[in-house]
Amino acid sequence: MSMSEAQDARPTGAQGQIPQADNWRVLKSICAEYFDNRAMGKLVSAYEFASEYHKNQRRRSGEPYINHPVEVALILAKDLRMDEDPICAALLHDTVEDTSATLRDLRDRFGTAVAELVDGVTKLTSIEVTSIDEKQALNLRKMFLAMSKDIRVIIIKLADRLHNMRTLAALKSDRRIFKAHETMDIYAPLADRLGMSSIKWELEDLAFFYLDPEEYERIARMVQDSRAQREQETSEAIKILDSTLRDVGLTGYQITGRPKHLWSIYQKMTHKGKEFSDIYDLIALRVLTDSERSCYSVLGAAHSLWHPLTICFKDYIATPKANGYQSLHTTVIGLGAHPIEIQIRTYKMHDTAEYGIAAHWLYKRSGNSDGKMSDDDKSIDSRINQIRRSLDWIADEDMGEARKFLQDLRTDLFEDEIFVFTPKGEVMSLRRGSTPLDFAYAVHTEVGNHCVGALVNGKVVPFSYHLKIGDRIKVLTNKQGKPSRDWLNIVTTQSSKAKIRKYFTTLSKTDDAERGRSELARELRKKGYGISTARTQDALEQVAVQLDYRRADDLFAAIGTGKVSCRQTTHRVVAVLEANSSERQEERERRARLRNAKKQAIAEDKPLMTPAAYVSSDKGRRRSSCGVVVKGDPDLLAHLARCCNPVMGDDIVGFITRGRGVSVHRNNCPNVQRLMEHPERMIDVEWDTTGATEFHVEIVVEACDRMGLIEEVGGAIRRAGGNILSTMSGIVKGDVARMRYLIAISDASLLDPLLALVSNVPSVFDCRRIMAGEGAKTN
Repeated sequence: MSMSEAQDARPTGAQGQIPQADNWRVLKSICAEYFDNRAMGKLVSAYEFASEYHKNQRRRSGEPYINHPVEVALILAKDLRMDEDPICAALLHDTVEDTSATLRDLRDRFGTAVAELVDGVTKLTSIEVTSIDEKQALNLRKMFLAMSKDIRVIIIKLADRLHNMRTLAALKSDRRIFKAHETMDIYAPLADRLGMSSIKWELEDLAFFYLDPEEYERIARMVQDSRAQREQETSEAIKILDSTLRDVGLTGYQITGRPKHLWSIYQKMTHKGKEFSDIYDLIALRVLTDSERSCYSVLGAAHSLWHPLTICFKDYIATPKANGYQSLHTTVIGLGAHPIEIQIRTYKMHDTAEYGIAAHWLYKRSGNSDGKMSDDDKSIDSRINQIRRSLDWIADEDMGEARKFLQDLRTDLFEDEIFVFTPKGEVMSLRRGSTPLDFAYAVHTEVGNHCVGALVNGKVVPFSYHLKIGDRIKVLTNKQGKPSRDWLNIVTTQSSKAKIRKYFTTLSKTDDAERGRSELARELRKKGYGISTARTQDALEQVAVQLDYRRADDLFAAIGTGKVSCRQTTHRVVAVLEANSSERQEERERRARLRNAKKQAIAEDKPLMTPAAYVSSDKGRRRSSCGVVVKGDPDLLAHLARCCNPVMGDDIVGFITRGRGVSVHRNNCPNVQRLMEHPERMIDVEWDTTGATEFHVEIVVEACDRMGLIEEVGGAIRRAGGNILSTMSGIVKGDVARMRYLIAISDASLLDPLLALVSNVPSVFDCRRIMAGEGAKTN
């Protein structure tokens, strides 16, 4: 078949483009149906902005470039009824990449939300690479990382790809094939994963048309040749079913024929070895009802009319797909020569089936006005989070070569799925063939790392057991448990494999760093320097930067593996230390800085110290009420920084503030790096051991939830000498409980025993100190 002949047979979406002069008018008309005046004003402003910046640009087809973003916006408005921010972002999505417009321009004129959506879409298409696999892999990684911020970025990108596929004929042959392969391999399955079947079907048919135009035309001709007979049988079936439903008193339903998609027909003919005449869904009905109960009434009526093929029955209402799809599927025989497939679902289920995740915004707009999340909102958010969790492994920068990444992604994202239950009855979706270990890692990384066994339906099973639909799994954990490299041969999902590999990579790096630090400490001792002093630590950080390492720990790991010579590193560190001024000169400079800081504070009428802050000691020495004194000037006011809550025994550093004396931080406080930009205000401080002081520290505890857990953890803290000042707790994922405590202790020497005692509480798998305000990690 010639290309011109193929053009005539191409999918409907590729033929039915609105003339460019009218597409903006149509977009305005559609949006006016559900936009308020403010949103319409924003839409018009976005169109004018995009038109101005694209005014001298044309697409490969010769049409004005502005036609493309308008068509993308039309897909979002006409089919998905999305709100003004994503539609404005669609109009503007190429301005930053292809014109002189900047994100700041968009942010100033249209707000942060629109700018971030445009930025997300731009990042997905801004990579210049050579091979198909590499380009796909890098784009996909950016796509899913963008999805973790706002899933609307993906919806805009899918609409962008859909319009590009509709206008693909303007490209050269090799580019058409490239885009069609990418669409079939990645974008259509992604639309399916998000439940956006209307976009998925069109993308598949368009890609099929360009990848194999002859086969496409052959199937299209067979569908067309049998059209009259199909329409007759479909019409007769609709009349019979409609009459029966009326007789049983059903109202508010709608019966239609279901459209045929050529790629799905081709798949069934090639993969299942079926003849064209043997494909069940060539004659298909769809029944939409106003309630779930009515769906089952329709099913009963259909089965009373015709004989059902039980092997073809699927109840996706009781057990929805992971992408949210719900429907009843049945195939019946008894009317004419062909079986009839019937899909039955509610109108709302149909919107979800057609538009998937995007239907969330359609119903959100017409839903609650009190700002509370409805059950549907929570369900959608749960599905979005589930997709993110199943793909969190792709954020790992050590993913390996692009081809393997793509294969792993396709395996995890697009394989068949099963549904299993947690001990509390929550449904989880896993790849078919998953094991109890895959389930454990899907719940939480630490649950997987400390898994020692599993119960399936109350019985102990081996880790290699393949989970089945409806299994109820309970993971058994022990703090002493740890992964085995053999697990890599047992788990089946790439997410689980990535987490196991990361465990051993981290473990190896830690061992290497400890070995390297010990070797370097031994060499420095020979030179008369201790590795733990503040001066040596500073020198180590400088040497690490000189050798292109981000921090000293990375340098230690390199020494431990032999990548860097320990002897040469020792010479570098000693050279840095000797280049610094002598202790006496350093003391003079420190005192000079202190005097200058005092003078500046006095000049600004902001005293650095107050007599009320001092407490007399038996030794005639003044002690700060916070338990810290400034070296060389113990009378100077000091206070503990709330960002890191240092406790006695921590390595600390002081910073001269303006008006509040010296702020004391832990050496590893994240804010210290910023404070080091003002070295003239850094000062040495030390713990005052002459009196008792109370210190506050925050810890986070994670465990498999069970009765009495909070009481046992609290008891362990009190037995270790800690006083609980406040606590927060909740369930973060599956059966994982997270508890956060603010504790008062007398010094840091109590902290390690306290953490150890809490860690020994049954079902606890993680207990650690955190900085104030630090978010506890879930993976």
